[in-house]
Amino acid sequence: MLERAAWRDTLANVIDNSDTRAGRVFDVLLILAIVLSVLAVMLDSVGIYRARFGSVLRTLEWILTVLFTVEYVLRLIAARTVRRYAFSFFGLVDVLSILPAYVALLVPGAQFLLIIRVLRLLRIFRIFKLVRYISEASVLTLALRASLAKITVFLAVVLTMIVVIGTLMYVIEGPHYGFTSIPTSIYWAVVTLTTVGYGDIAPKTPVGKTLASVAMIMGYGIIAVPTGIVTVGLAQAQANRRSDRPCPRCGLERHETDARYCRRCGQALPGIQEPVATP
Repeated sequence: MLERAAWRDTLANVIDNSDTRAGRVFDVLLILAIVLSVLAVMLDSVGIYRARFGSVLRTLEWILTVLFTVEYVLRLIAARTVRRYAFSFFGLVDVLSILPAYVALLVPGAQFLLIIRVLRLLRIFRIFKLVRYISEASVLTLALRASLAKITVFLAVVLTMIVVIGTLMYVIEGPHYGFTSIPTSIYWAVVTLTTVGYGDIAPKTPVGKTLASVAMIMGYGIIAVPTGIVTVGLAQAQANRRSDRPCPRCGLERHETDARYCRRCGQALPGIQEPVATP
């Protein structure tokens, strides 16, 4: 098996290690380039700026796209396992952040999808050592995963209600009052149950207004249910993060992983040294 070239390790140390001076400089410059790219895409979508600085903005976008392309190739070269990086979250974000520029050569307007580069700013958590925020995000992920079955059942019930209410409104109001089809009526039901209420379609008959009132009241309950499901999931996920270190004094278990003292009696937990008092 061929040994890995030393220059690849050096390259990987610059790209992936923010503890070194070169790594910090690289990461900061990368963040600034991402922010500049996102701002350029936003300004290019504003008519007045596109008319005055369109050529400058497009040139800047292409310069940054070439730089990001080179960076992606360097990451592939520096990766110990190319496939692992290429199909990781950041690997997919990296490639998706440069593809729209090349697709725009064939499909005009696709360049605005370059806004996906804002996802690359998630690297700021690693660069500035905000690891604890990442661990908290894992708690949220666990909570959503644990609540997935309940939320799926809930969404199935809500979709059934939407179809039924939309069909009833189509029968009650009909094309004469704007409910021209069942899909249109279902769209109205979605807007109403989610309490958005665009107002582009509204019932006119007393029976239709009554049904709409019932749907609006039900909408408030529908909003509360998934909130409660996720809240319970978060509480369970947070509880599961607690360690099994029992208190040597009262025997209480399930303390936080970084707890120094028992939350019931205040006794120092095993494995935690008492702070030494200074005279």
